[in-house]
Amino acid sequence: MTKTIRLNDTQLILLSHGAQNDTGAMLPLPASLQQEEDRARKELKSLLRRDLIAEREVTRGNEAWRSDGDLSFGLFLTDKGCQAIGVSGCSDAGTCPAESAEAQPAAAIESSLAPTSSPRAGTKLAAVMELLTRKEGATLDDMVKATGWLPHTTRAALTGLKKKSHTLTSEKVDGVRRYYVAVDSTS
Repeated sequence: MTKTIRLNDTQLILLSHGAQNDTGAMLPLPASLQQEEDRARKELKSLLRRDLIAEREVTRGNEAWRSDGDLSFGLFLTDKGCQAIGVSGCSDAGTCPAESAEAQPAAAIESSLAPTSSPRAGTKLAAVMELLTRKEGATLDDMVKATGWLPHTTRAALTGLKKKSHTLTSEKVDGVRRYYVAVDSTS
């Protein structure tokens, strides 16, 4: 039996941010959390204690979490952190690189949880699902426009869909990332 890892919204934003970076770096903080640096640092410490992120030596100053003499250490997403947000494709080095067109074109993001039903009709999440099931899929801007959510909230909703076992794919088309969801004919 797999233990479910409970995460709050800030932790989800931080882990999603790390998954979107090529190196899995947690710093610099996403723009949405830069005004709340104290809260974000508290959540980073919690993620570090739970082994969802790990310290690693860095050379870039903007990735530094702490210094010890001449050495600087940054925080990076671990395989366990990737699994906690339902992102596949973590490397053997213990970091979860971003799913970019260069790294994984049309990457499938799957979860091992049992499939769940579709979101309730008339909700913002249902509007996102409708966009994702279109033949042309949806861009982040499409989903933001349809829901009124901020981009980081929209990405967190995508993470939630993955955690509910919806199979999401993405690819870059003309320099713009498009997201798609596989439609289950049994639900």
